[in-house]
Amino acid sequence: MFKTLKTRIHQGYQAIPDIRKATVKEPFRGLPVINKENCTSCGKCASVCPTNAINPDISIDLGKCIFCGDCERVCENNVIKFTNSHKIATPSTVSEQIKKVFGKSLKLRQVSAGGCNGCEMELNACSNVNFDMGRFGVEVVASPRHADGLLITGPITKNMAFALEDAYLSTPDPKIVILAGACAISGGVFQDSTAIDREFLEKHKVDLVIPGCPVHPLTVINGILDLIT
Repeated sequence: MFKTLKTRIHQGYQAIPDIRKATVKEPFRGLPVINKENCTSCGKCASVCPTNAINPDISIDLGKCIFCGDCERVCENNVIKFTNSHKIATPSTVSEQIKKVFGKSLKLRQVSAGGCNGCEMELNACSNVNFDMGRFGVEVVASPRHADGLLITGPITKNMAFALEDAYLSTPDPKIVILAGACAISGGVFQDSTAIDREFLEKHKVDLVIPGCPVHPLTVINGILDLIT
Protein backbone atom coordinates (compact mmCIF):
# COMPACT_ATOMS: atom_id res chain seq x y z
CA MET A 1 0.00 0.00 0.00
CA PHE A 2 2.76 2.45 0.94
CA LYS A 3 4.62 1.60 -2.27
CA THR A 4 1.49 2.38 -4.28
CA LEU A 5 1.05 5.72 -2.50
CA LYS A 6 4.70 6.60 -3.08
CA THR A 7 4.37 5.83 -6.78
CA ARG A 8 1.21 7.91 -7.01
CA ILE A 9 2.88 10.90 -5.36
CA HIS A 10 5.91 10.54 -7.63
CA GLN A 11 3.77 10.46 -10.77
CA GLY A 12 1.72 13.45 -9.73
CA TYR A 13 -1.44 14.52 -11.56
CA GLN A 14 -1.40 12.58 -14.83
CA ALA A 15 -4.66 13.70 -16.41
CA ILE A 16 -4.52 16.52 -18.98
CA PRO A 17 -5.70 19.52 -16.92
CA ASP A 18 -7.59 21.34 -19.69
CA ILE A 19 -8.85 19.17 -22.53
CA ARG A 20 -10.12 22.24 -24.39
CA LYS A 21 -6.67 23.87 -24.54
CA ALA A 22 -4.56 20.74 -24.96
CA THR A 23 -2.40 20.45 -28.07
CA VAL A 24 -0.94 17.55 -30.03
CA LYS A 25 2.69 17.55 -31.09
CA GLU A 26 4.03 16.65 -34.53
CA PRO A 27 4.18 14.32 -36.42
CA PHE A 28 0.43 14.14 -35.72
CA ARG A 29 -1.55 15.19 -38.81
CA GLY A 30 -4.71 17.15 -38.19
CA LEU A 31 -6.60 19.87 -40.01
CA PRO A 32 -5.05 20.51 -43.46
CA VAL A 33 -4.39 24.03 -44.72
CA ILE A 34 -4.70 24.56 -48.47
CA ASN A 35 -2.98 27.38 -50.37
CA LYS A 36 -4.84 27.37 -53.70
CA GLU A 37 -2.81 30.30 -55.03
CA ASN A 38 0.19 27.99 -55.47
CA CYS A 39 -1.83 25.27 -57.21
CA THR A 40 -0.98 24.50 -60.85
CA SER A 41 -3.80 21.96 -61.24
CA CYS A 42 -1.33 19.17 -61.96
CA GLY A 43 -3.60 16.64 -60.28
CA LYS A 44 -0.80 14.77 -58.53
CA CYS A 45 -2.37 15.12 -55.08
CA ALA A 46 -5.68 13.66 -56.24
CA SER A 47 -3.99 10.82 -58.11
CA VAL A 48 -2.11 9.54 -55.04
CA CYS A 49 -5.03 9.80 -52.61
CA PRO A 50 -6.08 6.24 -51.70
CA THR A 51 -9.64 7.24 -50.75
CA ASN A 52 -10.42 9.91 -53.39
CA ALA A 53 -10.72 12.50 -50.65
CA ILE A 54 -9.38 15.38 -52.77
CA ASN A 55 -11.99 17.21 -54.83
CA PRO A 56 -11.37 18.95 -58.19
CA ASP A 57 -11.43 22.35 -56.48
CA ILE A 58 -8.51 21.16 -54.28
CA SER A 59 -10.58 20.79 -51.16
CA ILE A 60 -10.26 17.75 -48.91
CA ASP A 61 -13.18 15.68 -47.68
CA LEU A 62 -12.10 14.96 -44.09
CA GLY A 63 -14.67 12.18 -43.89
CA LYS A 64 -12.72 10.27 -46.53
CA CYS A 65 -9.21 11.43 -45.64
CA ILE A 66 -7.02 8.90 -43.82
CA PHE A 67 -4.36 11.56 -43.09
CA CYS A 68 -1.61 9.51 -44.76
CA GLY A 69 0.14 12.68 -45.98
CA ASP A 70 0.77 11.39 -49.51
CA CYS A 71 -0.85 14.46 -51.05
CA GLU A 72 1.39 16.78 -49.05
CA ARG A 73 4.54 14.86 -49.97
CA VAL A 74 3.80 14.69 -53.69
CA CYS A 75 2.93 18.38 -54.10
CA GLU A 76 5.96 20.36 -55.28
CA ASN A 77 4.30 23.72 -54.63
CA ASN A 78 3.35 23.16 -50.98
CA VAL A 79 -0.35 23.60 -51.69
CA ILE A 80 -1.42 21.18 -48.96
CA LYS A 81 0.00 21.33 -45.46
CA PHE A 82 -1.27 19.21 -42.58
CA THR A 83 -1.24 21.02 -39.25
CA ASN A 84 -1.37 19.52 -35.77
CA SER A 85 -4.82 21.00 -35.09
CA HIS A 86 -6.92 18.14 -33.73
CA LYS A 87 -10.31 19.87 -33.37
CA ILE A 88 -11.80 18.52 -36.57
CA ALA A 89 -14.96 16.79 -35.33
CA THR A 90 -18.21 18.07 -36.85
CA PRO A 91 -21.31 18.01 -34.65
CA SER A 92 -24.77 18.47 -36.10
CA THR A 93 -27.49 20.54 -34.49
CA VAL A 94 -29.11 18.57 -31.70
CA SER A 95 -32.29 19.41 -29.83
CA GLU A 96 -32.30 21.19 -26.52
CA GLN A 97 -33.82 18.00 -25.10
CA ILE A 98 -30.67 16.09 -26.03
CA LYS A 99 -28.44 18.73 -24.40
CA LYS A 100 -30.63 18.84 -21.29
CA VAL A 101 -30.67 15.06 -20.88
CA PHE A 102 -27.09 14.24 -21.86
CA GLY A 103 -25.24 17.45 -20.97
CA LYS A 104 -24.00 16.13 -17.62
CA SER A 105 -23.94 12.38 -18.23
CA LEU A 106 -23.57 10.54 -21.52
CA LYS A 107 -23.32 6.77 -21.79
CA LEU A 108 -22.26 5.33 -25.14
CA ARG A 109 -22.29 1.82 -26.56
CA GLN A 110 -19.29 1.39 -28.84
CA VAL A 111 -19.94 -0.81 -31.89
CA SER A 112 -17.01 -2.03 -33.95
CA ALA A 113 -18.67 -2.61 -37.32
CA GLY A 114 -15.79 -4.32 -39.07
CA GLY A 115 -12.98 -1.97 -38.03
CA CYS A 116 -9.25 -2.71 -37.99
CA ASN A 117 -9.11 -2.00 -34.22
CA GLY A 118 -7.11 1.22 -34.68
CA CYS A 119 -9.97 3.57 -33.78
CA GLU A 120 -11.13 1.13 -31.14
CA MET A 121 -7.76 1.34 -29.38
CA GLU A 122 -7.84 5.14 -29.44
CA LEU A 123 -11.35 5.12 -28.01
CA ASN A 124 -10.10 2.91 -25.19
CA ALA A 125 -7.43 5.53 -24.51
CA CYS A 126 -10.16 8.15 -24.01
CA SER A 127 -10.88 6.57 -20.64
CA ASN A 128 -7.28 6.17 -19.45
CA VAL A 129 -5.66 8.27 -16.75
CA ASN A 130 -4.32 10.84 -19.23
CA PHE A 131 -7.49 11.78 -21.10
CA ASP A 132 -10.01 10.64 -18.45
CA MET A 133 -13.20 11.14 -20.45
CA GLY A 134 -15.22 9.99 -17.44
CA ARG A 135 -14.60 13.27 -15.60
CA PHE A 136 -16.98 14.91 -18.08
CA GLY A 137 -19.65 12.30 -17.45
CA VAL A 138 -18.94 10.50 -20.73
CA GLU A 139 -18.51 6.75 -20.46
CA VAL A 140 -18.64 3.63 -22.62
CA VAL A 141 -21.09 1.00 -21.36
CA ALA A 142 -21.42 -2.72 -22.03
CA SER A 143 -25.00 -2.80 -23.31
CA PRO A 144 -27.02 -0.61 -25.69
CA ARG A 145 -29.90 -0.89 -23.22
CA HIS A 146 -27.81 1.12 -20.76
CA ALA A 147 -26.67 3.63 -23.40
CA ASP A 148 -27.73 7.06 -24.57
CA GLY A 149 -26.30 6.54 -28.03
CA LEU A 150 -23.99 4.57 -30.32
CA LEU A 151 -20.34 5.25 -31.07
CA ILE A 152 -19.63 3.46 -34.34
CA THR A 153 -16.27 2.50 -35.83
CA GLY A 154 -15.51 0.49 -38.94
CA PRO A 155 -16.97 0.61 -42.47
CA ILE A 156 -20.09 -1.42 -41.46
CA THR A 157 -19.62 -4.81 -43.02
CA LYS A 158 -22.50 -6.99 -44.13
CA ASN A 159 -21.75 -9.32 -41.22
CA MET A 160 -22.19 -6.44 -38.76
CA ALA A 161 -25.11 -4.62 -40.39
CA PHE A 162 -27.81 -6.55 -38.52
CA ALA A 163 -25.98 -6.36 -35.19
CA LEU A 164 -25.57 -2.59 -35.57
CA GLU A 165 -29.24 -2.11 -36.38
CA ASP A 166 -30.17 -4.30 -33.42
CA ALA A 167 -27.95 -2.23 -31.13
CA TYR A 168 -29.61 0.95 -32.39
CA LEU A 169 -33.11 -0.40 -31.78
CA SER A 170 -32.06 -1.59 -28.31
CA THR A 171 -30.88 1.90 -27.33
CA PRO A 172 -33.61 3.92 -25.57
CA ASP A 173 -34.88 7.18 -27.02
CA PRO A 174 -33.75 9.93 -27.20
CA LYS A 175 -30.41 8.75 -28.55
CA ILE A 176 -27.50 9.99 -30.58
CA VAL A 177 -25.31 8.41 -33.25
CA ILE A 178 -21.58 9.15 -33.51
CA LEU A 179 -19.29 8.02 -36.33
CA ALA A 180 -15.61 7.76 -35.42
CA GLY A 181 -12.95 7.37 -38.08
CA ALA A 182 -12.81 7.52 -41.87
CA CYS A 183 -14.12 3.97 -42.22
CA ALA A 184 -17.30 4.74 -40.29
CA ILE A 185 -17.87 8.11 -41.97
CA SER A 186 -17.26 7.19 -45.61
CA GLY A 187 -16.05 3.60 -45.79
CA GLY A 188 -12.45 4.80 -45.87
CA VAL A 189 -10.13 2.52 -47.82
CA PHE A 190 -12.98 -0.01 -47.97
CA GLN A 191 -15.56 2.30 -49.55
CA ASP A 192 -15.70 0.35 -52.82
CA SER A 193 -15.79 -3.07 -51.21
CA THR A 194 -18.71 -5.38 -51.92
CA ALA A 195 -18.44 -6.68 -48.34
CA ILE A 196 -19.87 -3.55 -46.71
CA ASP A 197 -23.50 -2.57 -46.17
CA ARG A 198 -24.03 1.07 -45.19
CA GLU A 199 -27.82 1.12 -45.35
CA PHE A 200 -27.87 1.95 -41.63
CA LEU A 201 -26.58 5.47 -42.37
CA GLU A 202 -29.34 6.04 -44.91
CA LYS A 203 -32.02 5.29 -42.32
CA HIS A 204 -30.70 7.01 -39.20
CA LYS A 205 -29.55 10.54 -38.43
CA VAL A 206 -25.89 11.01 -37.54
CA ASP A 207 -25.24 13.58 -34.82
CA LEU A 208 -21.44 13.73 -34.79
CA VAL A 209 -18.66 12.74 -37.20
CA ILE A 210 -15.12 12.45 -35.90
CA PRO A 211 -12.52 12.27 -38.71
CA GLY A 212 -9.24 10.43 -38.34
CA CYS A 213 -7.43 7.22 -39.21
CA PRO A 214 -7.36 6.43 -36.40
CA VAL A 215 -9.19 9.10 -34.42
CA HIS A 216 -7.27 10.95 -31.70
CA PRO A 217 -8.67 10.88 -28.14
CA LEU A 218 -8.59 14.68 -27.94
CA THR A 219 -10.58 14.92 -31.18
CA VAL A 220 -13.13 12.48 -29.78
CA ILE A 221 -13.57 14.14 -26.40
CA ASN A 222 -13.71 17.70 -27.74
CA GLY A 223 -16.17 16.64 -30.42
CA ILE A 224 -18.51 14.99 -27.91
CA LEU A 225 -18.34 17.98 -25.58
CA ASP A 226 -19.13 20.33 -28.48
CA LEU A 227 -22.18 18.20 -29.25
CA ILE A 228 -23.76 18.04 -25.81
CA THR A 229 -22.79 21.35 -24.21
